[in-house]
Amino acid sequence: MAHDLVIRNGIVVDGTGAPARRADVAVDGGRIVAVGEVEASGAHTIDASDCVVAPGFVDPHTHYDAQICWDGALTPSSWHGVTSVVMGNCGVGLAPCRADAREIAMRDLVNVEAIPYEVMQQGIQWDWETFPEYMQAAERRGPAVNLAFLAPLTPFRHYVMGEESMERAATAQETTRIAGLLGEAMDAGAFGFSSTILNQHLGFQGRPLACRLADAAELTAYANVLRDRGKGAIEIALTRKIGVLEEAQCETLDLLLRESGRPVTFIALFDRDDIPEAVRDTLRLAAPQIARGARPQTSPLPLTREVNMRNPFAFAAFPSWKRVFEDTSKAAQARVYADRAFRDAFRADLQSPLGFGNWERIAMHEVRAPELKAFEGMSIAEIARAQGKDGVDTLLDLTLADDLDIELTMSSWNTRVDRMAELLGNPAILIGLGDGGAHLDMLCDSGYPTYLLGTWVRERGALSLEEAVRRLTSDPADMFGITDRGRLRPGLAADITVFDPATVGSGNRGERRFDLPGGAKRMVMPSKGVEHTIVNGEVMYTDGRVTGSASGRLLRS
Repeated sequence: MAHDLVIRNGIVVDGTGAPARRADVAVDGGRIVAVGEVEASGAHTIDASDCVVAPGFVDPHTHYDAQICWDGALTPSSWHGVTSVVMGNCGVGLAPCRADAREIAMRDLVNVEAIPYEVMQQGIQWDWETFPEYMQAAERRGPAVNLAFLAPLTPFRHYVMGEESMERAATAQETTRIAGLLGEAMDAGAFGFSSTILNQHLGFQGRPLACRLADAAELTAYANVLRDRGKGAIEIALTRKIGVLEEAQCETLDLLLRESGRPVTFIALFDRDDIPEAVRDTLRLAAPQIARGARPQTSPLPLTREVNMRNPFAFAAFPSWKRVFEDTSKAAQARVYADRAFRDAFRADLQSPLGFGNWERIAMHEVRAPELKAFEGMSIAEIARAQGKDGVDTLLDLTLADDLDIELTMSSWNTRVDRMAELLGNPAILIGLGDGGAHLDMLCDSGYPTYLLGTWVRERGALSLEEAVRRLTSDPADMFGITDRGRLRPGLAADITVFDPATVGSGNRGERRFDLPGGAKRMVMPSKGVEHTIVNGEVMYTDGRVTGSASGRLLRS
């Protein structure tokens, strides 16, 4: 009897770290039934000669919470071999949410994850209120990849506390109610919860994202929800200065690990050449917590982003920029940018530990005003020297001269090859931070799996092929307790990626597409060398295109 699918002649890298071997893979009913020599034919056969056959990649850090409403294939992640995504990171999301709070939920995503408000207005169909209802709504939409949900703490606090959630810690009674809702989400299949303490995470009206106000008593109660159920994980954005951990954050890690008894992953661990020993210092400081199950999370990509001055997330960490997010109309933002007091406050911020102090890193990418075209491609530092100004006045004068339509590029971290090889070679570090679905108009890091395989495995030899595949598959699956995926083994779900090891890869700069609801712009990263992405036994991406399959599943913890 023929199998549903047979993949023949491939180089099987099974996700465990075991040596690659030549083998066939047979699939029936969405499950792997054989890995080895398969004699029976297949109703569908893939010749994988000269290709690697690996488990589908598991992306542990995405923000597709809104995009699932209009793009079940969750592009571009699926182009890069991703078959399962973990959503609801960084404490921000769309459920639970009453009808009168929908604008607040969307504005949180605008400010924190740079998802355009007009896109969400047109693209989201609000057919849920509670978190379990949101999960069911996602399942009804027939996704093409598998969806695993974390419960983001902000909408849970807002659901119970209203706008006071952005002003104070919860009372004991409120904490009990919030913990009860988290328990309902876990019982419905959520894989844990997420939060943030990052000061650049400003939500509705430029106010602190609600989960940032949760105190130790609250976090204890929420961690206990996971402990009492013996399942789940916690994700938290923890490094107040990106890439740098401090003693206070280690205390938060201690609390979450102790009170939950579950794994915790924290972001963001980036190599910074402006703080040369930041990564080593962070790993040294967090060594006791890492030994107990804390996983720092990083990306293998050099971080380069486009910066749009209408949604200047890149500057949100500076206290002076809170004014820019309070009223996001163009006229209001222009008034702030022109204000001398704002500029002086920004200069003062740049002298603080948060300051970046290097205008060479920020370049003019595109302007609309013809008289400014000569500056395209130049750094702010170069323009400032030519005009005899400092970086602050140069940036903001150019912004006003282009009616705020100016677009910039900011190059920052993960650029030192030796340090990145050291970072990626550390098995304690979780590889992820793809941020799929977020920061749509400035960057696309969703191509990190193919970049890892092309740049760090094939070109630089920093990781073996087997170890890189393990870090993209069974490692994140085990971290979150996704038990039936991440390995090529009979009985497990047939999530499979077939790629050409000689060509697999992606760049570190995306390209523009205008395919969001309403024709809005987003940055996407095309993939190279991914021949097939197979989800639950069905091919959902092949020959460089999405097939229209709806074989994804709602994963439940």
